[in-house]
Amino acid sequence: MHSGPILSLVAVALTAPALAEPHRYELDPEHTTVAFLIDHVGYAAVLGVFGEVEGGFVYDLDTQALSDLEVRVGTASLDTFHEARDAHVRDSDFLDTEAHPVMTFNAGGGTPSGEDAGTVTGDLTLLGETRPLTLDVTLNKAGEYPFGHGRFVLGITARGALDRSAFGMTYGVADGLVGDEVRLIIETEAMRLE
Repeated sequence: MHSGPILSLVAVALTAPALAEPHRYELDPEHTTVAFLIDHVGYAAVLGVFGEVEGGFVYDLDTQALSDLEVRVGTASLDTFHEARDAHVRDSDFLDTEAHPVMTFNAGGGTPSGEDAGTVTGDLTLLGETRPLTLDVTLNKAGEYPFGHGRFVLGITARGALDRSAFGMTYGVADGLVGDEVRLIIETEAMRLE
């Protein structure tokens, strides 16, 4: 009996690089933008940005499987670049930030892709209501950060839309003053935890 081929296979198996494992990532607050566009009286869309965002997820580079995603957004951190409008959007007509200081997005799984956008479907909780939300997600880049912290980073783009009336936010919808559809814009650099 010849053991040469068997020993060769064992040697290759022992020296072959191991498949990557899923890793935990955290959103880099300095390089994460959660924003939206919403129609104003049919003339133009208003841009809003949230300044307080935190969260993380587990991602497997080999399978492109995403899991355990949680993002928390401080609603009072809203900025539409107009003080009076910001105050109105924070009150009970819209975000009701005193009663609901945080909105969350949680997802158990998804498949961000590097070539075409994958999807991540989860639950958005806003104004005490939880509704499903699907985001189109693209993995832009994965690699060691070229300066600063030097950690392994994923660059991610996500887009989606929701009807705010589904969360009980109906101010201005019936008379067309403020659009119902909210278009979401999400850009983030997520850092791998070592």
